[in-house]
Amino acid sequence: MGQDLEKWGADVIFGREKGFAAGVARLVFRVFSWIFAVVVRIRLLLFRLGLKGQARLGVKVVSIGNLTMGGTGKTPVVEFFCKALIKRGRKPVILSRGYKSRKLEERQVWRGQREEEPGDFPKVVSDGERLRLAVEFAGDEPYMLAKNLLPGVGVVVDRDRVKGGRFAVKELGADILLLDDGLQYLKLDHAVDVVLVDAERPFGTDALIPRGTLREPPANLSRANYIFVTRCHQPLSDAQIGRLQKYNKTAPIIQTRHAPQYLEDVFIEGKRLELSDLKGKYVAAMSGIAVPESFERLLTELGADVMFHRTFGDHQVFPQKDVDAVFTRALERDVDFIVTTEKDAVRFPRPTEINVPLYFLRIEVEIIEGEEEWEACLERLCNPPELTACEWWRQRSLAGIS
Repeated sequence: MGQDLEKWGADVIFGREKGFAAGVARLVFRVFSWIFAVVVRIRLLLFRLGLKGQARLGVKVVSIGNLTMGGTGKTPVVEFFCKALIKRGRKPVILSRGYKSRKLEERQVWRGQREEEPGDFPKVVSDGERLRLAVEFAGDEPYMLAKNLLPGVGVVVDRDRVKGGRFAVKELGADILLLDDGLQYLKLDHAVDVVLVDAERPFGTDALIPRGTLREPPANLSRANYIFVTRCHQPLSDAQIGRLQKYNKTAPIIQTRHAPQYLEDVFIEGKRLELSDLKGKYVAAMSGIAVPESFERLLTELGADVMFHRTFGDHQVFPQKDVDAVFTRALERDVDFIVTTEKDAVRFPRPTEINVPLYFLRIEVEIIEGEEEWEACLERLCNPPELTACEWWRQRSLAGIS
């Protein structure tokens, strides 16, 4: 019931839900969004005035986040950053809150620690060498990132990302931290703020939570050091660029597309189809993402005939009965295969009977405008200024390293 209510609320916000009840809900949400706006401004002011403290961990912290609740395609961008940093000899670790992940049933034991010894550790999804947690304890996005970035990139999950960052520096040897969905996480000092905006809907529904999808007013785009525009089908127009520069005239704008690569079987690792195999095929779609319309539109653009699309709330657990119902319906409609997103694939329950093939669509980020700005960003991240011995020891002390 909770998941159904959450999905209904999202449909109300995005305007997908019609009727009297939805209209009343939108009015109520509008009132609460005014209250939320005041809370956001007060919170930011407290940090600006130094009345709320920020931790510094002795390494650069790169926040990759957005002004909206979702729908910007953040996870592939985080992966894109990590791969670029690895190529340049850095050792990144991703810090995530692990949204909707389950609590551990048994405490993780870290290297060299006996089970009876106390340890206030974050959840270690990956130490950069192997996966250490199942998806239900990691969360779908951290698990997907950890799986795709092995070997080389660690992933740490904790709501207290200061604690997670200290652990990453001390135990995993991180020399740069990527704060996943970190724009609003101000307890940790950010060296660089990368803000993602969707090319088609840069400010979501243009209303604050809970009436809309904005976590902060559009004016707060001024906090960005770099603006990544995602899901560009073509270079931005002058009007689109002008709308962003209205709120931030100095941040470089890097334009990207989420480029589909191939289809891979969810249950048979390594079994792939080319994108051309979608052309002329009858498919069913199944997803639990913030903006399912974008996924369905992408399948159509690739030449598929989408017979139906079963949607769930973002990050929602797929009930077994609903999964089986989708497979049954797909068989009855005589579809060629079912397609889901990669994020959904990592938590997809095995259906009672696999009578229709199930594939996920692999997506990677490509830059279409702003390559020089991207290289300058990497230069800024990978070549920190020399520290004096005094500064070096001070930063290690702040990080809690002896």
